[in-house]
Amino acid sequence: MNQPSRRHFIASGAALAASAALPATAFAQERRFEPQPGTWRTFEFTTRVEVLNPKGATRVWLPIPSIQSDYQQSLDSKHEGNATSVQQLAEPKYGARIFMAEFADGEARPTAQLTSRVRTQNRAIDWSRKVPSGESPAALRMWLEATDLMPTDGIVARTASDITRGASTDLQKVQRIYDWVVENTHREPKVRGCGVGDIKAMLETGNMGGKCGDINALFVGLCRAAGVPARDVYGIRLVPSAFGYKELSGNPANLARAQHCRAEVHLAEHGWVAMDPADVGKVMRLETPEWVKTTKHPVVAPVNKALFGGWEGNWMAFNVAHDVALPGSRGPKLGFFMYPMAENGNGRYDELEPDQFKYTITAREVTA
Repeated sequence: MNQPSRRHFIASGAALAASAALPATAFAQERRFEPQPGTWRTFEFTTRVEVLNPKGATRVWLPIPSIQSDYQQSLDSKHEGNATSVQQLAEPKYGARIFMAEFADGEARPTAQLTSRVRTQNRAIDWSRKVPSGESPAALRMWLEATDLMPTDGIVARTASDITRGASTDLQKVQRIYDWVVENTHREPKVRGCGVGDIKAMLETGNMGGKCGDINALFVGLCRAAGVPARDVYGIRLVPSAFGYKELSGNPANLARAQHCRAEVHLAEHGWVAMDPADVGKVMRLETPEWVKTTKHPVVAPVNKALFGGWEGNWMAFNVAHDVALPGSRGPKLGFFMYPMAENGNGRYDELEPDQFKYTITAREVTA
C-alpha cells in the first residue's frame, strides 16, 4: 500500500468510526407515530364462514364486538346463512359476546355470515391530566387474577418483583415492566397465529420469542403479579395505519390473518390506559430491512413512546375474555376468543387455517 492510499484508508476508517457513534437520525428521518384522539370513524366488519367437508351436526362461533368505551362503540350486528338456529350469547365472566350458528346433519354447505358495525377512535393518554377512575375495588380485583395460561405466582411473581424492585408507584412499575418486555422479548414470525400466551413456559424456558398473544400476555401477567390491574384486549386491525407503518396496518379486503391483541393497565389517577409492547417488537423485527435491536432507532422510537399510553384506532376490539368455553362445544376452552371457530362430527376445525376452514373477513369504512 503506498502512502497516499494509506492516508486515505486511515481517514476513511476514522470517518466510519465517527459515523458509528452518530445517532440514527443522522441517516434516517425519524418517523411520526402520534395517534391523537378526537375523530371517530365507523366501520362495517363482515365475517363469512363456509364450512368445508361437514360431517354430522356442525356449529360455528364468531366473536361479536363487545366493547363500549371511550375508544370504541360497538353498534349493531346482523347475520345471514342457512343455519337451523342462531343465537347471540354472552360469556358469563367477561361479557364477551358470541354468535353461534348450528347446522343440521346433512347440510352440504353450512354457511354463516355476521356483519357488525363499530365506531373507533385513537387513544393517547394525557399524563399531565389526572382523571380518577370510577372502577370499584371489587371490579378491579378481577384484573389481578390468574388465568389458565397467565399465572401470577412462581416464576411470574419472582420476575415481576425483580423488574419492579424499588418502584414506588404503579406508573413506575408499569413503565419498568413495559421496558423490560420490549427489551427481553422479540417478535417471532414462525409462531402460528397470535401465539398461545403461555407466559410461565416463556419464562421457564427462556424462549422469549412470540407474537402479540404471547408478548402482551406476558406484560399483563407481570403487571398483575406486581399488583397492577391489567388485561388483554383481543381484536383485529381493520384498515391501514395513517402513519405509514405497514406492519401496523390491516388490509380491509382480506383480514383473515389480521387479528391482534393489545393491553390495558389501570392506574388510579388515569383509569384504563392503553399499552402495546408487542407492536413495538413487531416494528423492530419487521418494519425495517434489518432486525432492529434498539428502541432508539428512528423508525422504532415514536412507536415505543406512543404505545405506552396509546394506540391507533385503525383496530377494533372484540373482548377482554380469557379461558372461554364456547357454548355447546365439545372441545377444550380457548385461552382467548378472537378467531372464527367451528366444529363438526370430526371435532374442531383449525381456526388458524382460514382457507381450509373456509372463512373470510373484510371491512369497510362507512359514513354513518
